[in-house]
Order: sequence, then structure tokens, then C-alpha cells
Amino acid sequence: MKKYFILIIGILLVFSCKEDKPKEETMLVPSRNETADMNKNWNIEEQEIINQFVERKGWDMETSESGLKYLIYKKGTGEKAEPGMRAMVEYSVTLLDGTEVYSSEEVGPQPFLIERDNVESGLHEGITYMKVGDRAKMIIPYYLAHGLLGDQANIPPLASLVFDIRLLGLSK
Repeated sequence: MKKYFILIIGILLVFSCKEDKPKEETMLVPSRNETADMNKNWNIEEQEIINQFVERKGWDMETSESGLKYLIYKKGTGEKAEPGMRAMVEYSVTLLDGTEVYSSEEVGPQPFLIERDNVESGLHEGITYMKVGDRAKMIIPYYLAHGLLGDQANIPPLASLVFDIRLLGLSK
């Protein structure tokens, strides 16, 4: 009897100490088509949020093929901005909730080379709709701004931006 008792305890110990093999984890990685569909849906949702924002503000904005919205609310009389020109601008940048993230009041008017400098691609596009002296509102969707990651400082991921911008001058 004692032998059987020891044998049973031994078997129990062996099985209780046995480690379960970890199950292989499978990572669900979306296919290229699924990823494209997700991006398309995000873009559609973002455009709807932007459209609701514009409607609440009562702005009569133009929409470009890329999804950039703009409204020139004060007309200038100067030269039209073109790619390759250096634009000098005053601006404020806010999120759709009204949080100001950047302003030239802090740093003074800023120049950038249209279609060449490292600024939001939506800003490169939007400035080409302006003439010197124009003041405009631009709503730059996240995919034309800082994208999925934000700017790692003031702009969060997937954030659309509202620019209030004045084109002060152009040079070649």
C-alpha cells in the first residue's frame, strides 16, 4: 500500500510540475487590400468630421482633389504663389477642437520653399491657391499633415489641422 501511495504522489508531482507548452501565437496582419480599405475608411470618416466642423463654422470652403479645404477670406493683390518660390507667411495652427498648437506670433513670420521644404504637404498645396496679401483658412486632413504619428511634440496622431494663414510675400 505504501508503494502505491508513493507511486501516486510521484505521478501527481510529475504531472503537476509539467509545464504546459505555450501555444503558438499567431499575429493577425492585415493584407495589403485590408490595409488599403482601412485607410480609405479612415479618410472617409475624417472628411465627414471635417465637413461637420466646416458646417458648424458656416465657412464656404473649396475642396481640392486631395481633400484639402480652403477659404480665402481676405483677397490680396499681389503675385500668385507657385512651386519653387519662397513664401513668407504668418499663421496660427489649431486642432479641430480649437487647441492652438503653433503660431507665428511666438517665432515671427516664417519662410518656406513651396514644394521643397519640410512642411505639411497640405500647406504646400494650399499656398498655391493664394496671392500675396491673401488671408486664408485651410483645413489640412491628417494624411496631408503629420499622418499616423503626429509631430511627436504638439500635434497628436491622426490630427487634422486648421491653418489661419496670411501670405506676406514671395521671392524666387
